[in-house]
Amino acid sequence: MGLEPDGFSTSFGVIFGLVTAVVIVGFVVIIALTIRNAARVRNSGHDPLTLQTDLAVKLLDSEALTPAKSLESRLLELDALLAKGTITSDEHAAARARLLAG
Repeated sequence: MGLEPDGFSTSFGVIFGLVTAVVIVGFVVIIALTIRNAARVRNSGHDPLTLQTDLAVKLLDSEALTPAKSLESRLLELDALLAKGTITSDEHAAARARLLAG
């Protein structure tokens, strides 16, 4: 077990230095992008610290996750609107044709 040749320790130092530089540059880029995104969110009137939660709550409260109504139920709704007098028979016929056309 002797000392390593100078070439090995020199190449190890260079590789270690390059890896360290890449890691540092990566951290700087991530921090810069985080600051930029937070500023953009703040400028649009939202809190960047609660944005993900706000979006999740908005999505859960919306109708985006509810299953689509069946064709039969939508046709029944149209029939009910016609029976109540909310829509005319012409509107009923046009809406029914749109539903059946897909």
